Amino acid sequence: MNMPRIILIILFAFLTNAGSGCAPAYVKRLDVILAQESYNNQDHLDYRCTAGAHRGASTDHLENTMAALIAADKNNKYAFIEFDVQYSKDKKIMVYHDKRMLRLFGSLKTISNTNSAELSEISSREIATYDEAMNVLKKKLNIEIKSQGNEEEDRALVDEIMADIHARNRENDVLISSISRDVVAYVKQKYPKISTGQVFWLTSSTYLHFNTLTKNLYEEINKTQADYLILYQANLRNINDLIKLKPKGKTIMFWDFDDTIFMVHKDLSDRLWGTSSIRAFCQYLNDKLVSCFHI
Repeated sequence: MNMPRIILIILFAFLTNAGSGCAPAYVKRLDVILAQESYNNQDHLDYRCTAGAHRGASTDHLENTMAALIAADKNNKYAFIEFDVQYSKDKKIMVYHDKRMLRLFGSLKTISNTNSAELSEISSREIATYDEAMNVLKKKLNIEIKSQGNEEEDRALVDEIMADIHARNRENDVLISSISRDVVAYVKQKYPKISTGQVFWLTSSTYLHFNTLTKNLYEEINKTQADYLILYQANLRNINDLIKLKPKGKTIMFWDFDDTIFMVHKDLSDRLWGTSSIRAFCQYLNDKLVSCFHI
């Protein structure tokens, strides 16, 4: 790359996004997030973070509903939207997190053993279908596959979603994630170009901050070839080791039970799925300039 081009890229990075006052609303600083979550940290962790909407704008609307998803799509404090999918009994893809409808709608019925029409009736049409969501959402998406333990059904769900994503020409807009290692491994094996994330809740390293335990998390996602390590927010207490031991090419994300989900940008390999390398480089340079000049 010649010198004039390098200078132009640096100027572009500085002028388009220099200073926290000019940063998009979805850009957060890790130090600020740690302070907000009451995690006292003595180290300087001024990394840029990109915020998304967990289950849509779920603090303002009922999670995973069309109201929550549309609100998140319109709100510039979210760069991407996460939602959960699973099959109904009649094999319609429904946007819903829990196995049962008890927590949100007071019914003991499971999603997988209830037809979509009945799900709509019980929820007063609050439970959305995957098609309804995809027809209106424009932002980048993190689609979480809620495995019910049936490998054949999980794979069929992945295949149906991937066929739809391809038909919509949205492969660069979508991350497929799951708590199921088998689902993540299947996606990466059959659709190697799609970005994937492996979800964790509480692990031994959440509370026991030994390097070996933290490395085990990265070894786990190496096995499935997941691109993103998606951790419950309690794991922020181990943020120093997670940052220090993070391999290039693997990106850390954190989620909470409210609308919080964000990814941490430590190095150039940490970028939102579908973001070009040039744009990621400009953002990285901007971070360095802001840090050096405190602007």
